Amino acid sequence: AHEDTGLQSQPPPEEQNYGATAARVRQGPFVSVSVKGPAKREYLIAAVLCYANLINFMDWFIVPGILLDIQNYFKLKDGDIGLLQTVFILCYMLAAPVFGYLGDRYNRKIILGAGIFFWSGVTLGSSFISELYYWIFFLSRGLVGIGTASFSTIAPTIIADLFEEGKRTTMLSIFYIFIPVGSGLGYVLAAGMADVTDDWHWAFRITPCLGGLALVLLILLVPHRTQRRTAAHRALSISGTIRVAAEKPGVHRTAKTTWCQDVISLAKNCSFIWSSLGLTAMAFVTGALGTWVPVFLYRAQVVQGIVPPCLRESCDSSNSLIFGGITIGTGILGVIAGAEAARRLRKINNKADPLICAASMFISSLCLYVALMVAQTNILSTFIFIAFGELFLSVNWAVVTDILLYVVTPRRQSTAIALQILVSHLLGDAGSPYLIGAISHAIQDKNVHSFQWSFWSMQYSFIVCAFVGVCGGGFFLLTSFYIEEDRKEAER
Repeated sequence: AHEDTGLQSQPPPEEQNYGATAARVRQGPFVSVSVKGPAKREYLIAAVLCYANLINFMDWFIVPGILLDIQNYFKLKDGDIGLLQTVFILCYMLAAPVFGYLGDRYNRKIILGAGIFFWSGVTLGSSFISELYYWIFFLSRGLVGIGTASFSTIAPTIIADLFEEGKRTTMLSIFYIFIPVGSGLGYVLAAGMADVTDDWHWAFRITPCLGGLALVLLILLVPHRTQRRTAAHRALSISGTIRVAAEKPGVHRTAKTTWCQDVISLAKNCSFIWSSLGLTAMAFVTGALGTWVPVFLYRAQVVQGIVPPCLRESCDSSNSLIFGGITIGTGILGVIAGAEAARRLRKINNKADPLICAASMFISSLCLYVALMVAQTNILSTFIFIAFGELFLSVNWAVVTDILLYVVTPRRQSTAIALQILVSHLLGDAGSPYLIGAISHAIQDKNVHSFQWSFWSMQYSFIVCAFVGVCGGGFFLLTSFYIEEDRKEAER
């Protein structure tokens, strides 16, 4: 059972409305326990988790980086190639609640290590699949999604337990920077290996080696058991001293709850529900862009006469390289900007986090819509507006997770993250790559086959992303109506 010691301390005035630091708890007899800042070992553990997160998302976005090559190799249509990423996401999201349940109850290091070993091995095996067995390739991507879910569900909770409130936001921001950085490097790795070796299969043989290194570091540097802190510990240790109450009946213990009880409690948490739907809109847009933007840019360049049509197995991958670079740069800037804006604005507005997310979603949707409209006439402007769209999407990564961590009690956080992954991917990027591809394919079927209609079909289908992005901004606005009350409830 989780022990919830009664704690009391008064945080500094400037921190009272910051994240979870406004916690109020019962009074009782106290014993002072000094609290030191994070040790070097804790930063080292966080560094290992950040590196593993980098490899995680590199592997995730290898397929979009060489999508044209895979499409030509297996002779797949737009709808089929969109389904490839959908299979990955479906398995990822269905496995997430299982790992969330296990992560709240069993050894997290063992689960992380098993997940990294599993997806690394499957990725390596998928590089040897013949064009006659495309269904095995689809299956392998689904299995990789299962292994990936173990890490994405559990790693943020370990970081949350390693660091106190102020440093927690910073470390989570660094952790989530590696989502866009890893995604961009996935494009760059895939396109680079395809160019160097003239064989796209080699792209799937690099990340397993990097994953093996991550597994070794995890085994050597991450302790077998990591301490789980209560909300009160996180809130009060910021003042430098924790006063631990003597055990009294009804004060020092929190009974175990079942998974169903956890889910029912989370379903009543309006901030968690609305912010999860906002994250779902983010995932929808990110999944569609990540899968189809290089193909969309290629078709725009063909229409403009900038590049010739690709009719062979190995296609020009410059768009993937450029888009990968854009993803890395805008991801780093976006996550840092979002964390810094949240840190500053929280001091003057308790609703700053969801309002930042809402504003960034609205601006991102506008930028993406403009990018679609100028694509046929000016490819440079298209790159610029896509970059701004990705920049404002990236603002939200760390902020959304921080919202979850202070509106959900610690003993339910792995379950909450797992359910958020399930919902955001089920309604988000699990279906968006396939939906965009299916709409594009349907438009092409109803018109004369040409490079012009090939471009228009993708352009029209992408407008769905701008609409979903606006809906996501609305969901974050709704979150702001409930966040103060839900934060106080989690602290109690």
